[in-house]
Amino acid sequence: MRVGELFGRIPRFLRNFYFLTGLAFLIWMFLFDANDLVRQYDMYAKWQELQGDREYYLREIDKVKKDRAELLSSPELLEKFAREKYIMKRPGEDVFVLVPQEEN
Repeated sequence: MRVGELFGRIPRFLRNFYFLTGLAFLIWMFLFDANDLVRQYDMYAKWQELQGDREYYLREIDKVKKDRAELLSSPELLEKFAREKYIMKRPGEDVFVLVPQEEN
């Protein structure tokens, strides 16, 4: 077989200049461009992860706001929080902090 016969067996639309140019453009965009399919997938996965983080932090902000409102509304809770969290004490008191022993 000659090259001309092989070339003649290829359908006409596959030999079209615009089809070949468009195909080359699509291959370039999907595989070699700075925003190729792999990078788009990675960016989408990162976006999904960030959306999850956003939901977590919004829930945590709501918890902190609720705790703050409770602490500011009651002096007893404020004192309890200060003693437990920041190991504060009244004048003349001794505070003993018990730390659990780590198991090896």
